Amino acid sequence: MSESASHHASATSGIPQPHGGLGIFRLVTTVITLIVGGGVFTLAGDQAAGGASGAAILTAWSISGIGVLCLVMTFFALSRIKPQLKGGIYSYANAGFGDFLGFNSAWGYWISALLCTVSFSALLFGALSYFFPIFGGGTNLPSVIGASLLIWFYVFLVSRGIKEATGVNAVITISKFVPIFVAITAIIFLQKFDLGIFLANMSQGADPGLPFFDQVSNTMMITIWVFVGIEGAVAISGRAKKDSDVGKATIIAFICVLSIYLMVSVLSMGVMPLSELAQLENPALAGVMEHAVGQWGAILINGGVVLSLVGAMLGYTVLSSESPYEAAEQGVFIKAFAKTNKKGAPIVTLVVTNVIIEAFLVVMLFSDSTYQFFYALSAGMILLPYLLSAAYFAKLTFTEPDAFKGKVGGSLVLWRIFGVFGVVYSFFLAFASGAVGLTIMSLLYAPGILMYIKGKKERNEPYLKSTVDKVVVAIILIAAVTSLVLLFTGQVVL
Repeated sequence: MSESASHHASATSGIPQPHGGLGIFRLVTTVITLIVGGGVFTLAGDQAAGGASGAAILTAWSISGIGVLCLVMTFFALSRIKPQLKGGIYSYANAGFGDFLGFNSAWGYWISALLCTVSFSALLFGALSYFFPIFGGGTNLPSVIGASLLIWFYVFLVSRGIKEATGVNAVITISKFVPIFVAITAIIFLQKFDLGIFLANMSQGADPGLPFFDQVSNTMMITIWVFVGIEGAVAISGRAKKDSDVGKATIIAFICVLSIYLMVSVLSMGVMPLSELAQLENPALAGVMEHAVGQWGAILINGGVVLSLVGAMLGYTVLSSESPYEAAEQGVFIKAFAKTNKKGAPIVTLVVTNVIIEAFLVVMLFSDSTYQFFYALSAGMILLPYLLSAAYFAKLTFTEPDAFKGKVGGSLVLWRIFGVFGVVYSFFLAFASGAVGLTIMSLLYAPGILMYIKGKKERNEPYLKSTVDKVVVAIILIAAVTSLVLLFTGQVVL
């Protein structure tokens, strides 16, 4: 029996769970793989397409750098203070605000993860079309068929054991950074960075008439998208050899990824005007490199995108199966989601997740939906889990100050600042997603209510007892109905 199987078996039987076999290096590589998927390769084009100037882009990075750091410190501290909460951000929401909001956190996290896979598939086959034109823009029939074959292969792989899949991820993570570093090095050392172009971009974006605040807001959703997965080490915390490695892995991954993103963003603005960056096809970094060094740069980046997304999609297959499995074990999702195979892999959640992904792929085939549409939804769906985790941590800094003693260093006031600003940042991101984005996301949250009620009935437990729970249900349903009206009247087009 693998360590993965041992973990699931002991959890199911009620025996205290032993530590898994993942050390800090494999945790870090897993988290980096989860974060650095397609976002780094499309970053320059997506930011420019939002109409932002260089000044607005750097402002958004400053806000997001601080905001994501607060979230990172939140996950780091929670992994130290509450190491017994093995279900990641679901556990934090549940412990802080009850099982219904905890359920919605797990549900949102799950849907966000599978939407990542959908968006990644569009970008993956869009990059492959550079070499094989049959795949078009990455959303046509050959692309959907190819994506379907890939995701079901990953179900087979992960079904053989979670640890084995993350081992493959570690190798892919190391390999895929070569194209990114080559791009950064080439732009710097071949002197392709033009200070004049950069300074011109600082004052004017692709849409000069767009107010500065709107420029920053448009860029904010892109910056949070490229950081989705920063909590990855916490989500697989039950697999870590040592509890203390979880927080360290999260912080190390954050520093590495932020450095890469800033270099790609800033250097791209010194190669091409933002108006031209906004017109590049995905992956935009390939266009930047082709402009800077020629065709070999585009070949290198498109190859890097393929390798990156092959790894990222594998990582999200692991993540999107673990989250509902843990929730089911803790009594919120339906019991069937807690079933495992002989290898200890959560086979039911693997299959159900891929069936839902398949449905979204079909939607993508028969609509105008693109990589950007699905990543915007994915980033939006994870805002509630982030918000509830930050709110729980902020709550702990005031209600359980003694819990910090001997667990984390630094002033309690500083930890309170991290918690409060993490909450404020999450609310700002929700605002930045816009009214239409929020209503569409509510449509994805609505089916979860039925899942929650069924899970509670299976266990003969009461549900939706508190006034807060009932208010949350009402808000979700009203917003979902509004979403349907917007869709049927053509005000929102998928």
